[in-house]
Amino acid sequence: MASERCDGCGKNVRIAGGIADLWSFSGQPSGGMTLEFEDDTEHFLCYDCIERLPDYPDASDVGALGDE
Repeated sequence: MASERCDGCGKNVRIAGGIADLWSFSGQPSGGMTLEFEDDTEHFLCYDCIERLPDYPDASDVGALGDE
C-alpha cells in the first residue's frame, strides 16, 4: 500500500494502484488526489480537505486548511 501526506491536514492518505496493489489485488479506493490550481501550484489533498476548499482555490487556501 502506498501513501502520501495530505498538504492540507498532514495525515497519511492511501493511494490506490501502482506496484503495491499489483500482487494484493486490493480493491480499496484512494483517499485523496493531486489537484492543480489556476495559480500553477499542485497539492495532494485528502477528500475531507478537498470538500473544505472554496470554489476557486489557490495555494493560500491549502495553507489555511491546516489552521482550521
